[in-house]
Amino acid sequence: MTKTAITELPATTGLVFQPGDTGYDAEIAGFQTAYTHRPAVVVAAAHAEDVRAAVEYAARQGLPVAVQATGHGLSVAADGGVLITTRRLTDIRVDADARTARVGAGVRAGALIEAAAAHGLAPLNGSSLSVGVVGYVLGGGIGILAREYGYAAEHVRAVEIVTADGRLRRLTPGDELFGAVLGTGGNFGVVTALELDLLPVTRVYGGQLQFDTALVAPALQAWRRWTRQAPETVTSAITMLTFPDLPQVPPHLRGRYVATINVAFTGTEAEGERLVAPLRAVGERVTDDLRMMPYAESHAIYRDPDHPHAYTATNALLSDLPADAADAFLAATGPEAALPTVAGFRHLGGALSRPGPHGISMDHRDARYIARVLAMPRPDNADAVRDQLALARKTVRPWTVGHNLNFLYGSGDQADEAQTRAGYSPATYDRLAALKTKYDPANLFRNNRNIRPN
Repeated sequence: MTKTAITELPATTGLVFQPGDTGYDAEIAGFQTAYTHRPAVVVAAAHAEDVRAAVEYAARQGLPVAVQATGHGLSVAADGGVLITTRRLTDIRVDADARTARVGAGVRAGALIEAAAAHGLAPLNGSSLSVGVVGYVLGGGIGILAREYGYAAEHVRAVEIVTADGRLRRLTPGDELFGAVLGTGGNFGVVTALELDLLPVTRVYGGQLQFDTALVAPALQAWRRWTRQAPETVTSAITMLTFPDLPQVPPHLRGRYVATINVAFTGTEAEGERLVAPLRAVGERVTDDLRMMPYAESHAIYRDPDHPHAYTATNALLSDLPADAADAFLAATGPEAALPTVAGFRHLGGALSRPGPHGISMDHRDARYIARVLAMPRPDNADAVRDQLALARKTVRPWTVGHNLNFLYGSGDQADEAQTRAGYSPATYDRLAALKTKYDPANLFRNNRNIRPN
């Protein structure tokens, strides 16, 4: 696209950038550094009308549209086209009486948690404070209290979205696009705001139990057995990795292969202590900081890194996790693996297993676990990363019922129709493809795990 082409872009309040402009590189930068959008035009939206104008322009020019708030979940990087950045849409309005919040597309989880906590409420957020709320919810949203309350997408009251025809719509339950938008990422338009339920949760029992190398395998098996009896009020995960020997890593963890069990429980502290006793019985812990905490401190349960970095990932939704599958997965991803990875499982089931309301696009509800593997790609290790992720998936293939599209990062060259279909049931995918044909027949919104028009 030539520089003069943007003269046809309607006037916007937000800034507009093209390659070579001062500020272009800063505007396209996100949390994910392995893959970066390289659009022909960037519209830094200041409000919803800027988004509408950018979509209208892209449709008129026949250009694909990509969207970025924080860049955490970047899956398929744009090469050309129009990128709309929504990071400036940071308005939050809490209605304490209705227990709802309206959040702009640039709001991060930490800001929403803080705003809700001031009213004795909490959102259904994930593990990281810096993740964008809208992107997280549009992908479904498996949060730290997911087994008790279900997907975050199931707690949406309204969606404000600009569709391919340049219209700003407000969708509510009953609208045919409402459930289609929730669980499909950005396939149906650019969401400018969401209205979400808030929960009357002020405190949570949780934190981490970390076990050193010799106890990693026993800890994995103990956690696996423990989840068989865990009540729906507890949501947990286990992650195995070798911590890098870097200054930002706590000294007692540097260079060590460790299993970390993350626990979030909404009962009392005494109940929580009794609940986790079988996990503590595994043996000596490197870290044991389980405690009752204000919900505003719940990010301490996972302590996700807050600095931009390179990563790619795959996952598998599992109907079961037998002992031999856990052992094989550990062998494929542990310290003897060809490539270092961050690997582990999250416990699903509970509210996640029940049918969702309003046609929410979250399937494979028979899954009881999700296996996840994350690697750090470099220019010289693309084949090794692909092989390592494939090996991990192979170990759990007999129990795999699909995958979660929101946890597929990078590897855009593999983002074909078959990969997207595997995220849904056949009936759901066919319904979504029909709606895509109706609302986005030119596939304007295709820089994602794409649902293609028929």
